[in-house]
Amino acid sequence: GTASATEQYWPQLREHSYLMGYCASADDVYAASRGLRTLGVRLKQHEQNALQVAQWLAQRPEVATVRHPAFADHPGHQQFKRDFSGSNGLFSFVLSQGSLKQVEAFIEGMQHFKMGFSWGGYESLITVTLNVQALRQASHWPYSGPLIRLHIGLEDPEDLIDDLQAAFQRFHAAI
Repeated sequence: GTASATEQYWPQLREHSYLMGYCASADDVYAASRGLRTLGVRLKQHEQNALQVAQWLAQRPEVATVRHPAFADHPGHQQFKRDFSGSNGLFSFVLSQGSLKQVEAFIEGMQHFKMGFSWGGYESLITVTLNVQALRQASHWPYSGPLIRLHIGLEDPEDLIDDLQAAFQRFHAAI
């Protein structure tokens, strides 16, 4: 990220940056520069993989809704179409129902998805929110089932779908 300031606040920003150690090393800058060279290609692959997985999930009877901005039924789809030329690998889906035991079974045996919140990498990640409404204050959440957020990485989407298929089998076995 960057920080900028007006002339009036520049001395304060410079001092705090110095005290906090906000300096990028030469290696970090090199790695970021190298990554930018392939960013377009990688994002296109994230998008294609995610759309394939999201479309598969949308057909599942256990899924109440898929929350992907490229889907026409997504609440922000019109803004997405207006402002973006493509999507990335991050989206979520809501299960129609599911106990804590079932959700734990769903998550525990993943082979390709890892637990995590670093949405910018090349690997596929998964997180769970059991009660979304408890986190919302401004609006009502219309679903009662758990929300599962995925970051679809660069793995073969068929492998990811197989992983999710096995997760749904564990989910049902945990009833």
